[in-house]
Amino acid sequence: MSKIAVIGTGYVGLTSGACLAHLGHEVVCADIDEPKIALLAKGVVPIHEQGLARLVTQGLAAKRLNFVANTAAASATAEFVFLCVPTPLGADGAQDLSALQTAAAEVGRNVCRGAVVVNKSTVPVGSTRLVEQALGRSDLAVVSNPEFLREGTAVSDFLKPARIVIGSDDRSAARRVAQLYEGVAAPIICTDPATAETAKYAANAFLATKVSFINTIAAVCEAVGADVDDVVLALGYDPRIGSEYLEPGPGWGGSCFPKDTQALVQMAADAGYDYSLLRGVLAANEEQFSTVVSKAASLVSLPGATVALLGLAFKSGTDDTRNSPSLAIAARLLAQGASLRAYDPVVTGVDSPDIIIAGDPYAACEGADLVILATEWDEFKSLDIGKLATVMAARNVVDARNILDHKTLLRYGFAYQGIGRS
Repeated sequence: MSKIAVIGTGYVGLTSGACLAHLGHEVVCADIDEPKIALLAKGVVPIHEQGLARLVTQGLAAKRLNFVANTAAASATAEFVFLCVPTPLGADGAQDLSALQTAAAEVGRNVCRGAVVVNKSTVPVGSTRLVEQALGRSDLAVVSNPEFLREGTAVSDFLKPARIVIGSDDRSAARRVAQLYEGVAAPIICTDPATAETAKYAANAFLATKVSFINTIAAVCEAVGADVDDVVLALGYDPRIGSEYLEPGPGWGGSCFPKDTQALVQMAADAGYDYSLLRGVLAANEEQFSTVVSKAASLVSLPGATVALLGLAFKSGTDDTRNSPSLAIAARLLAQGASLRAYDPVVTGVDSPDIIIAGDPYAACEGADLVILATEWDEFKSLDIGKLATVMAARNVVDARNILDHKTLLRYGFAYQGIGRS
């Protein structure tokens, strides 16, 4: 059992802390957000993440997990300090590392001699050196241990990962970090810090490319009269390709893909390389938002129309609306004069006062001229189409996730638009 401090209690920090406690370590999570820490200390998890609340409750009960609003107190006796602080994009497209530098400096003033500082924040290549400078200590080792967690399945991704990447020039420190994952069955890749940091961006850039690729193939399918569902089936059986992330949709969003792909383009530019492929991926994703709106406009005149938006989270399994395709589509609909009502199983509010939140999907659709299904929640797969037909003012559907039974919709007299369906 090791003593671990986790600095930051966002998706990455909270999941990492709870899972490390589950693995038997003594973990203290720190955050500058005092109200949030007060809730977590009572076992109240403020984010929707499958299995996370249970792990937090178990960790608190076993006294292996604690929460404090004091970075100094958390790191004072720690053998390992995990940095899990936000690194948002700045106005210039580069990542803002001020929170990381502040946290590292605070840790450097308080942590014990010989501790290992583990950078789990998503950071530009070379940030291990930045952390070393901010620590201001020669007796501390810094290790890069990037996260590969997906919102909605973060706990499972931590405890049953596809791989664990550890980057350090200090092999002894790398081995010590690897030992923290004892009991986790996954290949461990030990490499240098720059390679570990690059691996994180490469993974998200590839997945974003895969999603944008299948969305562009869906556009081709519509143009030539093919069916993207069968195209995906054919592609998925190819072992070189696989079926994961080949699901046509309204575009990708969330906290990782947009930030990491843009950051990688910027890092490449700073190093003298024009990453035109990835710039194309970003452009294709922006175009997909407009494609959904164009499909809506092909069914109804948007100025003055009432549109029901089903789904606000950027994907199912989470309440995160950061860079949500649904909200990007909503902004475009509002700009064209539509009125919006929305429903999401776990998102109960958004920043826009122009989006009215309903208590259930049928309330959102009541009197609507068009419904757009934007998030692939299981609840939407079993919608009562007959009831929709009754409550809507006009029968028009854009299924941006291809999860509705379009044959049933057509039978009830709906005008239907999917993504890439003939």
